[in-house]
Amino acid sequence: MKFIFVSVFVFLFTTVSVAQKINNDLFLFPENLKENANSIVINQSIDIEINSRKSFTIKKHKVVRVLNELGLKNVDAIEYYDNSTKIKMLDATMYNAYGKVIKSFKQKDFKDQSVADGFSVITENRMVFLDYTPTEYPFTLVYDSEVVDDNTAFIPAWIPIDDPYEGVLKSTIKISYPDDLGFKFKEQNFEGYSIVKKEEKDAVLYTLENAQAIKHEDLSPSFPKIVPKVIFGLEKFSLKGVEGTATNWKDFGKWMYTNLLSDTEEIKPETIEKVKLLIGDEKDPVKKAKTIYKYVQDKTRYVSVQLGIGGWKPMLAKDVDRLGYGDCKALSNYTRSLLKAFDVPTFYTIIYAGNSKNDIQNDFVSMQGNHAVLALPNQDKLTFLECTSQTSPFGFEGDFTDDRYALIVKPDGGEIVKTTSYLEKDNNQKMNSSYSISEDGKITCTIEIKSKGVAYDNSYHIEKEPADKIKEHYKEIFGNLLNLTIDKYSFENDKENILFTERIQCSAINYSNVSNNTIIFPLNAFNQYSAVPQRYRTRNNPFEISRGFFDEDEIQISLPENYNIDAKPNNFSIKDKFGEYTAEIIIVSPTKIIYKRSFLLKKGYYDKSEYENYRKFIEQIAKADNSKIALIKKT
Repeated sequence: MKFIFVSVFVFLFTTVSVAQKINNDLFLFPENLKENANSIVINQSIDIEINSRKSFTIKKHKVVRVLNELGLKNVDAIEYYDNSTKIKMLDATMYNAYGKVIKSFKQKDFKDQSVADGFSVITENRMVFLDYTPTEYPFTLVYDSEVVDDNTAFIPAWIPIDDPYEGVLKSTIKISYPDDLGFKFKEQNFEGYSIVKKEEKDAVLYTLENAQAIKHEDLSPSFPKIVPKVIFGLEKFSLKGVEGTATNWKDFGKWMYTNLLSDTEEIKPETIEKVKLLIGDEKDPVKKAKTIYKYVQDKTRYVSVQLGIGGWKPMLAKDVDRLGYGDCKALSNYTRSLLKAFDVPTFYTIIYAGNSKNDIQNDFVSMQGNHAVLALPNQDKLTFLECTSQTSPFGFEGDFTDDRYALIVKPDGGEIVKTTSYLEKDNNQKMNSSYSISEDGKITCTIEIKSKGVAYDNSYHIEKEPADKIKEHYKEIFGNLLNLTIDKYSFENDKENILFTERIQCSAINYSNVSNNTIIFPLNAFNQYSAVPQRYRTRNNPFEISRGFFDEDEIQISLPENYNIDAKPNNFSIKDKFGEYTAEIIIVSPTKIIYKRSFLLKKGYYDKSEYENYRKFIEQIAKADNSKIALIKKT
């Protein structure tokens, strides 16, 4: 396994004095910091000096004890640079458990490569790192760095616990700043931690001490939601030499439009004429938008382009039109420019994208977000368009950008808005199926699944997969059907109504337990919920159900004719703050049963004290889903 880390500051102590200091540090940290830890930060200090509106300097010193191979990924010693970010100094030294130097590294020992190596990215950003394979554990790494950055739009946040399974003995940050730039900060998740804050004239200092490693627990919120963090910013900043102001979202949005978007909108006349033919006499703005959205999907592909003003200014729309590719910024802006040419107003929108929801922070005006989409005014609401996907339906966000705050950028200013929230019943999977059980335990099935909302997002990609991947997919989701054979499948993707339909015919042997004239099998053959959360003697973290859903199932079951029902489960229902569940069994005839099931799971953020109640709620559902019926042969 390769150990990759980067550091950038000349280490100024002599080998003898450092070895002694490191040796002392190693044996002074409390034993309790080893609990759940793969690594321990002995000491980390960050000194940020904001020199002016156009420059700041970061000096780092870090001593980290790596206890085992898993701790390598917690080292986090990596520096990035470009033509406005300069690495001034770089040094690293590694010590064994007794303070003896294993190896020292100078700047010439560090590799230098583009961050785009191996990816479809066009960028000027580079990184410096050391590729080294440790030969013994534990070891201690000491590194120091100094970096000068011209982009004061991004002041690094302080996240003293930035990795799970890492204890922290001490972490400090000090930021010094001129008093005329509007320095600001916001604290998050301090409760339960030993953090001292000290404010001086034109400086602020934070210190965290003795933080135990955070162990992953089922359903824990994303790491940034539970660890201490301070974000910093300037009201008067510079981005790649372009000065900006971040006092309120309206003015900030106007600055973004003027400096990043306004001169990028030109579309060549030939393209306008081509799109005009597609639109024809259509006057409805939404219908025109759908036509143009489809045109962009068919014409372009996604390539990440991290150029321009700090990677924030989109490519020119005419260049996207000519080249046929762009990143989220470029494709969103290209679509916006085309729509504008046909009198359909849309708003370039900055957002944090990803399955784990993250908001633009409304109360902290600054450069935020990692993705761009479009917002289309549609009567009294906004329809959000994901412009990087060649397959996503018009107006469908899925779990990539749903239910979070975003910044829309208008010519007259910015505004924080909320993207589409798919409620529990919007995330609907409806399954109508049938199966027959033979005397030898074989099951023969016909299944139809209709998916909406996030359930659609989870399923519609399957239609583009090759046959072997499709069969593997169904063997995985119907994992309780051993020796499954997929005989036939078909799909229907209704993008207009955002509904995906799957039809599957399959069979499996040994689904039933056949013994002594008795057949025993679970009634719910296709949608058993088995994700029972782990039990914890002591739960440490809160837990989160980030998205709810609503499943509806109806199964018609055909039984062998020469068998009677010997035992069956009772109807079952449960209702809790976490959701609702029902399972009903209807005996239609001696050879036919109808099984009906519904499961509504609600989204929510809960205190750790509620965890065991939730676990028991899910445990009961999993038990009900696995309820079995017993048939006995007629005599």
